[in-house]
Amino acid sequence: MSGFNGGGFKRDFGPREMHKAVCSECGKECEVPFKPSGDKPVYCKDCFSKRKKNY
Repeated sequence: MSGFNGGGFKRDFGPREMHKAVCSECGKECEVPFKPSGDKPVYCKDCFSKRKKNY
């Protein structure tokens, strides 16, 4: 089967469109794979990793 990946399907949508944002934690400019709506905090890769470890 084409696209079958050991229990899941892998889709190739091509390169992700990145959007510029400012990290809500450290204030550093970063890029995220979604368009920030402004109603939720956005975190840079480093701050996101730190927050993820705390949960």
